[in-house]
Amino acid sequence: INGESEHGHSSGTKCYFDEYFASGQVVFVESVSCYCRVDGGLKTVVNARKFVPGARLCMQPDVKPNKRKSRTSRKERCRTQAPLLPGLPDDLAISCLMRVPRVEHPNLRLVGKRWSRLLSGNYYYSLRKKFGMAEEWVYVFKRDRDQKISWHAFDPVHQLWKSLPPVPPEYSEAVGFGCAVLSGCYLYLFGGKNSVRGSMRRVVFYNTRTNKWHRAPDMLRKRHFFGSCVINNCLYVAGGECEGIQRTLRSAEVYNPNRNRWSCITEMSIGMVPFIGVVYDGKWFLKGFDSHRQIVSEVYLPTSNMWSTTGNELVAGLRNPSISFNGRLYSVDCRDACKLRVYDGDKGLWTRFIDSRRHLGSSRSFEAVALVSLDGKICVIRNNMGITLVDVCDPTTVIEIDSARMWETFARKGQHRSFMANLWSTIAGRHLKTHIIHCQVLQV
Repeated sequence: INGESEHGHSSGTKCYFDEYFASGQVVFVESVSCYCRVDGGLKTVVNARKFVPGARLCMQPDVKPNKRKSRTSRKERCRTQAPLLPGLPDDLAISCLMRVPRVEHPNLRLVGKRWSRLLSGNYYYSLRKKFGMAEEWVYVFKRDRDQKISWHAFDPVHQLWKSLPPVPPEYSEAVGFGCAVLSGCYLYLFGGKNSVRGSMRRVVFYNTRTNKWHRAPDMLRKRHFFGSCVINNCLYVAGGECEGIQRTLRSAEVYNPNRNRWSCITEMSIGMVPFIGVVYDGKWFLKGFDSHRQIVSEVYLPTSNMWSTTGNELVAGLRNPSISFNGRLYSVDCRDACKLRVYDGDKGLWTRFIDSRRHLGSSRSFEAVALVSLDGKICVIRNNMGITLVDVCDPTTVIEIDSARMWETFARKGQHRSFMANLWSTIAGRHLKTHIIHCQVLQV
């Protein structure tokens, strides 16, 4: 077997099998030519011989000479691991799991590693969104009497407030920072000022799918008490203050999450500390104080990267909070936001729109702090964590007398509010030391 071939060439380490021996016998080869890799220390079947390094015996002469270990394919690994749901293929199991309400997702992650990986990836949530099962929650940031920042999430389906992991340490006592949502499920905190760092360029974001905070590229300029908005899923910031000689800033910049970087845009005409801003008709309107504490306003057009001063009726009648919703601009008409008005772009005027006819009072606890879009409705959020949904239809056909039926109020933190409770809240609200500073809606 081992020697020269019929052509006179030495076979070296290559095996040539002229014939197989009868059952129970083995083939003689050089030890280095054996690819079956049978361990000499393992016991074999009865009456069978085993390969011993250095010997000329092979237990499996039919093994192909492939010395590299073949990597297990992904499909083979899927067949060997346990199914997501016993008795069901994974595609049907995922179809079942994606129908589980969002409030139960933390419990699903505890079932096992495969479930946890599934609920941390994009595929699961893309299916929920594709089949109309995505849920929107309201996220609010509050500052307590000790100047500490806390935040909470509201589930409108079950009308429950949920606890959340602490904010990053640099934002636990920060002031003047921005808050925005990109891609529907990433909540960003950026800029601001704290007692340790002063003005910051820091940017962090919270992933609703993993329930964790992450770092993002820092802004190009330190700033606090600035204006910010989201246009075409890009984050814009402008103005604000910074420690130094030139406190009031004119600079502006934009963050593109696809490129994961910040870029400068055209500076504003005048330095400003904005106190209100809104995106309407593809433009960003800002109103605030200049360095002499005079009220100024500007508008930014992203398509041309240009700022211009404006003093039209839109900006003059703009009140905080406001919202651009379904192509129309809405603003509060009273402190508790029980009356809303809409801007008529054709006439260039603000007109009264809808009135709930159930005003809560002028206490700070009832003060509306934000208008956000939630499940196709305008959501009014107040300092006492009270939430009201307004089902807005076409403003041109709304009859103001019947507008009260459009309002749906959730009791704060699930408690039923009696007359005495409202009265006590009004009295206590005069000395309210806890207030909401930011509100956003995230989708999963």
